[in-house]
Amino acid sequence: MLKKNIAFITSILLLFISCGETKEKKQQSSKKQILTIETDSLASKAIKKKEVEEPFLLTEENAIDFFFDYEKTLKKNKVRLTTSLGSFTIELYDNVPYHRANFIYLTRQNYFDNTMFHRVVKNFIIQGGNSDNRDTSKKRSKIGRYLLPPDAKKGHKHHRGVISMPSGEIDNPHKLASPFEFFIVVTKPGSYHLDGNYTPFGRVIEGMSVVDKINNVAVDKGDWPMQNVYILKAEVL
Repeated sequence: MLKKNIAFITSILLLFISCGETKEKKQQSSKKQILTIETDSLASKAIKKKEVEEPFLLTEENAIDFFFDYEKTLKKNKVRLTTSLGSFTIELYDNVPYHRANFIYLTRQNYFDNTMFHRVVKNFIIQGGNSDNRDTSKKRSKIGRYLLPPDAKKGHKHHRGVISMPSGEIDNPHKLASPFEFFIVVTKPGSYHLDGNYTPFGRVIEGMSVVDKINNVAVDKGDWPMQNVYILKAEVL
């Protein structure tokens, strides 16, 4: 009888030990699963964070494709520039897609805000989109480095009030356009010797008197205004 009782008690103890081991294994397995899920979640967050931290930059390789697609989304073609001497409105041409898309894109990126009309040639042009402060350089580096191909055969001439793009560099036989700068013709009735070499991409439709006012400011020998003329804000209408 005693042997039977001992055998029974032993079997009960073994059962409890077995159950304890099974429960512990389940808990360990559950912890591993939770750890795996948490690790996967952290990895996913790290990837997303990396994607956020890598901003899109325009380059010589991707700019044309980007503006080709971007232009298809545009439904507006007017931009107002508010300067330290007043405001004027530009209407952009539809058939110069890359230059139109570029100007609107930069406007929406707030690039032109707080830049200057850095070159003023009497009775000829006012040129804007640059400045001598570091903020402008920083904004350019965040947007990217690229040039635009000329698009000078769409029938647009450099009449008075036309906005066009200057060439990007001195050693630039193909007249590739500097995307960050622009000039507006002041000459009456126009500066037609520029036709074929630069790309007209819009015209001033309101506030030409402000453009004339900017053209009349005092300048130094390098055509830089003696008193800075700021573009305070550019906005798509």
